[in-house]
Amino acid sequence: MSTRLDNASPDPVPPAVVKAADLLAEAVRTGAACPPVRTLFDEGGDLETAYAVQQLNVRRAQAVGRRVVGRKIGLTSVSVQRQLGVDQPDFGALFADMAVGDGGRVPAGRLLQPKVEAEVALVLGRDLPHRECTVVDVLRAVDFALPALEIVDSRVQGWDITLVDTVADNASCGLYVLGGTPVPLTGIDLRAVTMTMTRNGETVSEGTGADCLGSPLNAAVWLASTLAERGDPLRAGDLVLTGALGPVAPAVPGDRFEASLSHLGTVGVEFTSEKNAA
Repeated sequence: MSTRLDNASPDPVPPAVVKAADLLAEAVRTGAACPPVRTLFDEGGDLETAYAVQQLNVRRAQAVGRRVVGRKIGLTSVSVQRQLGVDQPDFGALFADMAVGDGGRVPAGRLLQPKVEAEVALVLGRDLPHRECTVVDVLRAVDFALPALEIVDSRVQGWDITLVDTVADNASCGLYVLGGTPVPLTGIDLRAVTMTMTRNGETVSEGTGADCLGSPLNAAVWLASTLAERGDPLRAGDLVLTGALGPVAPAVPGDRFEASLSHLGTVGVEFTSEKNAA
């Protein structure tokens, strides 16, 4: 799969990286958000420090049997990049146990501060090993696309995050929901895909594929090249969430979200007050 950190032999991890990873893991375990982890690093840390924290918690998760099934791309909106003072996206690991079925329910307390965004999901049929990946490489590698909802979450109190915080926090991954009808990319211009997302029947987000780095394919090219450069390339079978097509919307128990993506279909999820909802 896309992440094989369980087979790696990492160098000794700096104490500050361990402390930040512990703080984020404790927030998940207790359900209580933590302070920003950037305060643990000299001058707020840097991107590589943040990815070291993320990778440590990914390795820990794999060590207890959680399975990585792909990657998510974040910060694909230029306006959000400007807000955080960055000029590129970020990425995080997707685990099998983050999946929620289409039309499924998210129980109260499973996430800390959930927000929902609609995206194009790509499932790969071929590896993408090249450091200079092209759109043609991605088009050849994609087996099919699906409409998706990403439910982002932050383990940091009040979403008080910089780039370092969100990357360390696995790019603010929470859960994801995939539509059930695979669609090949033949004849579809992902840049022109239109998206409407509703909450309880009211439109809360709209956008197009062009709002995601100009096209979800551009986002996928960036991810494939970045991961190949890091020696951890995307592989056949991987799921890629390419990034939001429109504004994110907060979610509370009782909310029902549905997104409609032209050419790709619909996908929905419900947030319940019951803690044992499936």
